[in-house]
Amino acid sequence: MHRVEQFFGHLTARVDADELALAERILPASAWPLFVAMPVADRRHALDVAQRLMAARIDDSDLLCAALLHDAGKGRRLRLWHRVIGVLLEALAPRLLARLAGGDLSERNPYYLHMHHADLSAEAALRAGCSQRTAAFIRGRPSSADADLAAALHEADEAS
Repeated sequence: MHRVEQFFGHLTARVDADELALAERILPASAWPLFVAMPVADRRHALDVAQRLMAARIDDSDLLCAALLHDAGKGRRLRLWHRVIGVLLEALAPRLLARLAGGDLSERNPYYLHMHHADLSAEAALRAGCSQRTAAFIRGRPSSADADLAAALHEADEAS
């Protein structure tokens, strides 16, 4: 049921001016263009994740940056139908997904983007001036000291 809600949320995604202002306050100025370049559905999802963290009284600036940019690597080539197929294949036929992703190891291949968006997002965040710690949260490979925060990010991401 959660995936169905995500699907319809993707179709109806909106972001208002107050939410954009929140993201602009959280992100380093150099990372703002990366955030606004994301499709509106990804910005909506990112804001939902960040707002869940803040509602849980988590205000770590690197973690909130990671929440806002964790899907930036998906870009505009990963269309909704690619996302649906990717999620289904991840659950039902991961080897087929890997085969689809493996032929063209570039951002032109939407299944490559689906499988590797965390690393691509982390690299984009670093290029945009975010910290190594933010990139580690995005990759899902934080330091052991940050394991609880990473778990909170993962939980907020899954719930959004």
